[in-house]
Amino acid sequence: MSVHERRSGSEITERRLLQSTVEVARHVFASAAASVFLVDQETGELVFEAVSGEGEKHLIGTRFPPGTGIAGWVAASGQPMIADEVTAVPQFAHDAAESTGYVPHSIMAAPVIREETCIGVLEVLDRSSDWRGELADVDLLAMLAAQAAYGLELLLRLRRSEAAGPATAGGDDVHLLLQRISARVPRGAGPADPTALKLLAVAEELLH
Repeated sequence: MSVHERRSGSEITERRLLQSTVEVARHVFASAAASVFLVDQETGELVFEAVSGEGEKHLIGTRFPPGTGIAGWVAASGQPMIADEVTAVPQFAHDAAESTGYVPHSIMAAPVIREETCIGVLEVLDRSSDWRGELADVDLLAMLAAQAAYGLELLLRLRRSEAAGPATAGGDDVHLLLQRISARVPRGAGPADPTALKLLAVAEELLH
């Protein structure tokens, strides 16, 4: 398999990983939509990379200027935010929301952190008030965002090892990272387990 073919496979897996994350987040919170923005490292723009629910058929690839809306504030600050009434918070950008075709009443957003840098934002729109878990909503969302970050880190390292040619030390490094991911996955019957299992399944697929 050529480097180009392996890279294309990694990009497909990255999309599957992010899509899996938003689908689980939407299911866990019984929300109208969930999405992942990644920060374009060259322009600072926020780019829709995965969407589940409202807008999933047309928002992928849509860009917003740096700092736009609640997602922009979370990306810039590296802090999570819950806005149960978006019109009550100054960070909400009504025009940007309207341009997506869906204006939510509530938004919950958590940063996706890699090596102490915010590389994206996981966002949930209009979560159900009926769902109640053992963790606070924002803590569970932050956990899902962290798992997405671990998976992305794995993919980035795999790409570097692919670019360097047939892996020996690089491959070992990826396996060590997989072990670190496994060690951080919550155990037991918690609501995040489906995501953990999906992310680990994607990681294992990459290594074979």
